[in-house]
Amino acid sequence: MSLPYLVDRALALYSFLILVRIILSWVRVNRFNPWFVLLCRATDPFLDPFRRLIPPFSGIDFSPVVAFFVLSILRRVLVSMLAGY
Repeated sequence: MSLPYLVDRALALYSFLILVRIILSWVRVNRFNPWFVLLCRATDPFLDPFRRLIPPFSGIDFSPVVAFFVLSILRRVLVSMLAGY
């Protein structure tokens, strides 16, 4: 396995975790569920800077959606740079 492939898969997994976090924010979830706590601990370090920059609009937090798109762009750029290297 090559480094670009591993980086792509790792960022794809992280993108999936953020997508799950976005979907779970729309439904009622037990905030003390160990799986939800683990998901929050894994995604909050990436999402927190976006939450500080983008305030909620009419009570809706759009920062995870923006973070998801930024991560997908970062993934494409980083993998293409590594593949070209």
